[in-house]
Amino acid sequence: KGEVVQAHPDFQLVVSYNPGYQSRAKDMKTSTRQRFAALDFDYPSMEVEAGIVAHETGVALDTAVRLVRIAHQSRALKGRGLDEGMSTRLLVYAGLLIASGLAARESCDMALTHALTDDPDMARTLRDLVEAQFGAETGA
Repeated sequence: KGEVVQAHPDFQLVVSYNPGYQSRAKDMKTSTRQRFAALDFDYPSMEVEAGIVAHETGVALDTAVRLVRIAHQSRALKGRGLDEGMSTRLLVYAGLLIASGLAARESCDMALTHALTDDPDMARTLRDLVEAQFGAETGA
């Protein structure tokens, strides 16, 4: 106790924090937050996000664009039945399933809809978003 450790000149501390993501009990205290410089991050543009999904999964850009459209619409439902909209990570999961040969609608149901909600009405809404992009397609 009482020992002071000198930090190396190249030492850096990076803190990643998603305010409001978990619960109010886990929020960072104001006095702690004031000790850091902060950056705001949002989702990438639809074009950039589609490029990420296509690159990470190997699906065609057209398929990636459709997935991003679904996510963009789901994000508008945050606070209106969904706690969170679809993340880029979830789109990558769906894209990987599609790339493996699973039908787009089934892939989206598994990776997107079930990941976000157990509510039957909201699940139906999300499936409608998927159907609007992928129609009655049964294959990748």
